[in-house]
Amino acid sequence: MATSIRLNPETERRLDSLATRTGRTKAFYLREIIERGLEDMEDYYLAAGVVERLRQGDERVYSAADARKDLGLED
Repeated sequence: MATSIRLNPETERRLDSLATRTGRTKAFYLREIIERGLEDMEDYYLAAGVVERLRQGDERVYSAADARKDLGLED
């Protein structure tokens, strides 16, 4: 899928420099950045959704003791 983005001049210069110095394409580095960053973004935004549901009382909270009991990990 082709996608275009606008980069600020400094970011573009750094990307150009990295690509030139390593012999890889800018597209290679952009894919790497997106793939690595996407996992972090998913973690953040999915966690933020859970926090919001907790605040609204729509998400159940378990104590450590309850979790151990439910999982059969009591001493």
